[in-house]
Formats: sequence, structure tokens, C-alpha cells
Amino acid sequence: MTAGAAAAQDQGAIGSAGAVQAVPTDPVQARIQALEEQLAILQGQISSLKESTSAGIRDVRDAASNQTQATLPNGRPSLASADGRFTANLHGILHFDTAYYAQAEPGPLNQDLRRGGAASDTAHARDLNSGTNFRRARLGFDGKVFGDVDYNFVYEFGGSGAEDAGRIYEASLTYNGLAPWHIKVGSFIPLQGLEDSNSTNGIPLLERPAPSDITRTLVGGDSRTALQFFGYGERWLISGAVTGTSPGVVNSTGSATAQAFDEQLGLIGRVAYTPFKGDDWRVHVGANVGYVARVADTGGPDATTGRYTIQFRERPELRNDTTRLIDTGAIEAQHAYTAGLELAFQKKNVYVQGEAYRFGIERRNSALSNPNFKAWYVEGSWLITGETRRYNTATAAFDGPPVANPFNGKDKWGAWELAARYSDTDLNYHAGSLGQAPAADAVRGGEQKIWSAGLNWYWNPDVRFMFDIQDVKVQRLSPNAATYATPVGAEIGQHYQAVAVRSQLAF
Repeated sequence: MTAGAAAAQDQGAIGSAGAVQAVPTDPVQARIQALEEQLAILQGQISSLKESTSAGIRDVRDAASNQTQATLPNGRPSLASADGRFTANLHGILHFDTAYYAQAEPGPLNQDLRRGGAASDTAHARDLNSGTNFRRARLGFDGKVFGDVDYNFVYEFGGSGAEDAGRIYEASLTYNGLAPWHIKVGSFIPLQGLEDSNSTNGIPLLERPAPSDITRTLVGGDSRTALQFFGYGERWLISGAVTGTSPGVVNSTGSATAQAFDEQLGLIGRVAYTPFKGDDWRVHVGANVGYVARVADTGGPDATTGRYTIQFRERPELRNDTTRLIDTGAIEAQHAYTAGLELAFQKKNVYVQGEAYRFGIERRNSALSNPNFKAWYVEGSWLITGETRRYNTATAAFDGPPVANPFNGKDKWGAWELAARYSDTDLNYHAGSLGQAPAADAVRGGEQKIWSAGLNWYWNPDVRFMFDIQDVKVQRLSPNAATYATPVGAEIGQHYQAVAVRSQLAF
């Protein structure tokens, strides 16, 4: 028995699991078997390490997908989720203007017949205010939620000159889930004209041209409550909007009186198209209309006159003074309208654009003829340093240029641009002749012609300095000799020059 057991031990061995394994008698074969066993153990350890590493990578990716990314492009604080479906961007605008009006000194009231439009301007020769003005001081944030909804909220802190007190400037939501179509609602600037659709941070001169500004205030313009449906592509834009009033503004007068009764109901339509386009050039054409379907009720049911009125009036293309030198006065209106045509051409660093408008009022319960007016402008710019103004397909308008060499005070001097404009805004209707009393249906709003030239210095994408000069000529016959303290049909317009500088920060 002992010998048999010993023989069995020579021929086999008991494994770790209790199984009997053959033990090779050849030493080389025994070493190979031992190495194979060690290799099997090592392969098991590697497989376990791979599984744990993969699990760790998945955990890191899951954690990263829930992290917020913070960036500062061009100094603009921005937050975004890793998948890009949620974003938040802080933005601010500061436009600080300094202006000097070169006018003749006021003379005796019965000899110096220059007058403004408001009642406070009818008892003296109007001396425009040279000085400074925070034209815009805004802070807000925008972004997107769940990928297909954009939001924008901007607060206007008001200006020190001709601007309103602090107020909500924009508060809007845009749904983009129907691309290329979009729906926007809230308080914002509806798309109406070529210059109107451009950001004031990129316009070539300090202010929009008067023809654009006076027509946009009828049913569009800043802070207008609206529902807008629009779509756009590389070459086209179609937009339509239903509009109400602007906060604190009851109609086109720009009055800051709160609306106590029914507010205005307006309609806006715009189409724009690029019929010809090359690598470095573009032709833009467009048309737009605005219509007041219901005039704001500013008097209420107890008012006998002045309940439903429309008033077209406009300042010169500078805002350091509040005076509107052309003014139709308040006209009882059933409806009102604007219609405009757009044309623009861009070739490399040169662009030219213009718009022509016709607008008018349908009188309420009157046998008098309905007045209509006209206005137009042409403007252009040349970027001396070679940059090209950007064309924004979402608004079908030309925006400011990129800055190829941001200013560093050494060998880079930013971008430089020369700009010029001529505008003509005519608010006369059957005005008659000098020295004559007006006809019953006449509107002596006056005609304003402005030549402007400017030099723009873009330090970088956020900072710009603007230098503008203007030659302003207003021709207007006194609409009411008693109110304006003038002889019947006297000339109450004026001719002057102005110089202005803007310091701009926009991010």
C-alpha cells in the first residue's frame, strides 16, 4: 500500500481545486506549464483592469456632460452646458456722445423766427443744446434653453440728454424648432427696414437716417410689443409681425405718457432678397410696409377731440438735444401706413445702401384730403484698412466689420472707416407758399435735409470711436402764426452745422 501511494504521487499531483493534475517528469516541460499558468493569471488581471478603466472613463464622460463651460470671447462672459443646449451670455452697451451745434446766436423774438416743434419751443428762437449725452447705457443677458428656444433680456438705464428714464428695453423669446422659420414674442425691435434691422453698434454714422427713424416709430422701433413670424436663408428673408405699443409710448409721437385706454394695433411686413452674389460682392433688394389697423385711444370715452391721433415728427440725426424741428402736429386718424423700398450694393470694403419711403394718414371723420409724406436717404462707407462689413442673413442687413488687427499701440491700429450720408425727410402736404396762410387740409411739418460725414476707428471688436460732422437745413412755414409768434406763413426753419464724437463699448 505504501509503495502504491508513493507511485501515485510520482505520477500526479492534486490541484488547488482538488483535481488531480499530471506532473511532468521532464523539467523543461514543468517550467513551460508553470509559465502558462502565470500567463493565464496575468491575462485575468489585464481583463479586470480593462473593465475598471472603461467604467472610469464612462464616469468621467458622464461627469463632464453635466459640467458648465465658461468662456470670455471678446470680453463677453458666456456660460454653456457641454452639449450646448443651454447657454447664458452677459452683454452691455455704452454709447457716450459729445456734440457741438454751430448756430447763430438767438436774436429778438420778432426778428429771429427759428422755432422748434414742441410748445416750449414756440416762444423763442431755438438754441440747440451743445454738451454730452449717454445715448445708450444697457445691460442684459441672452442665450438659449433646451436647444431651440432663444431668450433676450435688456435693461435700458436711460440717458442724460434726450433719452427716456430707465426701463425694460427688450424682453423676448424666440422659438427656432421650425427652421428656417422662427417665432418671436415679447418686447423687441420687429424687422421692418434695412437700416432699422441693423444693430446701432455697427451703423456707419452716429444715428440712423431720419427717414428710417421716423417710419420705424409708427408700428415698429425700440421695445415694441410684438408677435413676429419670420424665416431666412442665405439669400432671402420673409417677416411678418403683429405689434402693439412700446412701454410708455402710445403712438408715433414718442410720448412717454402711459397708455390708459386701448393701445395701438399695427402690422408689419418685410421681404428681402439677394439676387446677385459673388465671393466678395453682393446686391440686396427689399420692401417693407407698416400699417396701423387701430389707432391708440389716448383720450378715452369722455374726450371730444384728440382721442385718436397720429403725429410724425423727427429730431435731426443727433440726440444731444430733444428738439424736433420737423413736426406734422397731432392729426385725428382712422389709420396710418408706411411703405419702403430697399437697395444696397457691397464690393469688398465698399458698400452703399439707400431706402425710399412714402407714408401717410387716413383722417378720422373728416372731409379733408388724407395727407401723405415722403423721405429717402443714401449712405455708404469705405473701410480704409480693407475689412468688409458683415451681412447678417438673419436680419438681411449690414453689420459692423470684423477687426483684423486690434489696436495695441505699437504695430496694430485697428480698423478705420470713412462714411457719408444724405437724407431728405419731407413732412409737408399742400403747404402753400411763403407769407400765405395754410389751406384747410395743409400740413406744414417742414422739410429736413442733412449731409453727414464720419470717421470711425474700431480699436477692437468691442471698442469704437466715431467722429461725425453734419450740415442740417430745415425749411418750414409757420403752421400757426399765433402759436409760433410769427407773421402768417413765415419761415421758421434754420440752417446749422454740428460736430459730434461717440465713445462706444459694446460686448
